[in-house]
Amino acid sequence: MRRMMRAAAAAVLSVALVAPALAAPAANTGSAPWYAVGRAIFAEAVNIRTAVGNNGTPELAEKLAARFRAAGFPDQDIHVVRHKDTAALVVRYRGDGSSGKKPILAIAHMDVVDALASDWSRDPFEFAEIDGYFYGRGTSDDKIGVVALATAFLRMKAEGYVPTRDLILEFSGDEETTGETTALLAREHRDLIDAEYALNADAGGGAFNEQGQILPFGLQTSEKIYASFTLTTRNRGGHSSGPRRDNAIYQLAQALLKVQDARFPSHINDTTRLSLVADMKDRPAGDPIAEAARRFIANPADEAAADVLEASEEYVGSTRTTCVATLLQGGHGENALPQSAQATVNCRIFPGESIATVQGILAAAIGDPGVEVKPIGTIWEAEGSPLRQDVMDAYTRALRRNHPGVTVVPSMSLGASDGIILRHFGIPTYGVDGSWAVVPIDDRAHGQDERLPVKAFEDDVDHWYWMLTDLGGKGRKRR
Repeated sequence: MRRMMRAAAAAVLSVALVAPALAAPAANTGSAPWYAVGRAIFAEAVNIRTAVGNNGTPELAEKLAARFRAAGFPDQDIHVVRHKDTAALVVRYRGDGSSGKKPILAIAHMDVVDALASDWSRDPFEFAEIDGYFYGRGTSDDKIGVVALATAFLRMKAEGYVPTRDLILEFSGDEETTGETTALLAREHRDLIDAEYALNADAGGGAFNEQGQILPFGLQTSEKIYASFTLTTRNRGGHSSGPRRDNAIYQLAQALLKVQDARFPSHINDTTRLSLVADMKDRPAGDPIAEAARRFIANPADEAAADVLEASEEYVGSTRTTCVATLLQGGHGENALPQSAQATVNCRIFPGESIATVQGILAAAIGDPGVEVKPIGTIWEAEGSPLRQDVMDAYTRALRRNHPGVTVVPSMSLGASDGIILRHFGIPTYGVDGSWAVVPIDDRAHGQDERLPVKAFEDDVDHWYWMLTDLGGKGRKRR
């Protein structure tokens, strides 16, 4: 999952709220050869159809593993972990241990949402550079993260950099579907990925508006919990020539209308509070959104203020759990009374609110014991990660090399990534990607003609090299 920052984030937050003022370091040199390396990896990655059901993810994992072996990473530090029809890749970069700290984990995902050539203006699985953009499925979500992290590891190895602690890459194979590869690693192969914290290339990042103004970059510390529920009604059915008032489809329809009106309690946390403060800083006095936000920040129990924010497309989901009907099926014949009907309701749950609480609110809103409400599959519950000064500082320093003076705002993602699974298993995770796009014209993840500016690719390749060598410690050069 990757979603560009909303244009609403254009308001400026002084970084001093969460990080000291940091001077922009000198520009990097020697990057051009690594852009070429990254471009080759990017083309290879996009050209492999890693959508579910295509068996492409293991192929990409093996190709990347071969690149790491060729660069001198020992076999014992490269692991392709197969799971069903997909795979994850884990690579360890050995440090000298002088910091005495646990490793830092950096993550991205190799899989993509599928795309059909008939829906695009060109083949979605044929990498292309056109008019300053890279086109292809995954260019923004999230093969750029895979490419930038892999290139950083290869560059560090070539330069003989030795961090003061181990650095670990984890490229998952099913983030867009089940998240099982990351869960498998966390549950059964913890030694491969155990870390003090994780850096997520599938979250964070920034944008420019169409006037060329840079918007604040988001440091993602939390995600709403992804949970789906089925609503099922059952009936004895019968012949359609003898209709009755009891009808599984009508019963379900009434339940869905009540779900539409269901209301969840409002919430705020450190991240969403700072984000709202940032967004409202430059709004004019009397602006109804700004007034509601200020009231809500002062009193998170002010449900009326939360309602004003939730009614805005900019801030829907920012103050409370949301649930919406997304799938519907019912009946078994056009000339038969339905014996069952079922709808899927997808919820994005505010961190800290339990699955049981949400299920209970849905059932109470429906108010019909004949409608069965059940959660679907595995649901990963996790609190947000605490803000870390060292991560905020390193993120700000790296960003300001490419974008002097840019501000950083802690953010909560409304969507979900592998980060929530790591948080569930006790590894704090931070979305700190360095790529960007022009919004709204480049916000095409999961959509038609997905693309990424070539300059954003180059910035991200540098960004992850700077981030990892900064947080990895000064280290030394191998002789």
